Amino acid sequence: MQALRPRRLDDLWEFIVEHPFHACVVARLQATGFYTIFELGRMQLDWSLITTLVERWRPKTHTFHLPTGEATITPEDVQVLYGLRVDRQAVALPQYIRFMTRAQFLDMMGQFIGYRPQGDVGGSHVALSAIRDHMVVLHPDITGETEDLHIERYTRLALLLFFGCVLFPNTSGSLVGMRFLHHLQQLDDLPQYSWGAAVLAYLYKSMCWSSMGPAVDICGFLPLLQVWAWQRIMPLQPPLPPFAPGEAYPFLALASRWILRCGNY
Repeated sequence: MQALRPRRLDDLWEFIVEHPFHACVVARLQATGFYTIFELGRMQLDWSLITTLVERWRPKTHTFHLPTGEATITPEDVQVLYGLRVDRQAVALPQYIRFMTRAQFLDMMGQFIGYRPQGDVGGSHVALSAIRDHMVVLHPDITGETEDLHIERYTRLALLLFFGCVLFPNTSGSLVGMRFLHHLQQLDDLPQYSWGAAVLAYLYKSMCWSSMGPAVDICGFLPLLQVWAWQRIMPLQPPLPPFAPGEAYPFLALASRWILRCGNY
C-alpha cells in the first residue's frame, strides 16, 4: 500500500561534504577499487520504481517476473555498472571469526583502527555514528606528512562507514558489522576479492526478505538495482548519448553516465 523506504544512511555522504578526503586517503581508496562509487556520491532513489521491482521479485528463482518475461541482475551487470569485480576470491570469513566475542572484535578495532568504541551492547556490530564522530576528530590531523599507519587507520574507518552506509547497509540503518575488519587488515589485498558478487548476494537476500512479508523497508546496494532497471528494462528511457570522439574512458563504470544524466544529490 506504500512505497518501501530505507533507514537513514546519510552518515557517509554528509561527512564527505563537510570533510573532503585528503589526497593521501583518496590514493588509498583508489587502490582498493571502491573509489569510483565514492565519486558517484549519494544517489536520489526512485522508491516507487524500487517497490515495483521488489513486488515482482520471486525468491525461489531470484528473478523479476515482468510482462516481457523473467530478468535478473547478473554478476556482469555489477561489474559493468559499478566496476565491482566478480572474478576474484570469494568474500568469506574464517571459522574463528564467526565465534568471536564483542570484546575480541573491539580489541581488533583497537589494533587495526586505533579506536575502541565504548559499551558492551551490539554484539559484532558498531554504531555508524560512533565511526563518523571518530573520523571527525581525526580529520584535521590528516596531512601530506601524516604517517602511513594513521592514513591506513583513517582509510579503514572510511571503508567501514562505506560498507555500513552503501554496500551492505542493514535495516537498522545505524550499525555496521565489525566482521569486515578481517578483510580490512591488509588494504592492499582488497582488490583480490569478488566484492561485486558479495554485494549482489546481499541485495538478493534483502529483496527476498522484503518481498515475502509485510516489510516497510529494504536494505542493500539499492543504487545498483535502480541503475540496472534504467539500463535493462525501461524501454521508455531515451538512449544514452555516445562518448565524445577521441576521448578514452578506461574502466569507466557505466553507472556514472546514467547518474550524471538522471541526476543525484
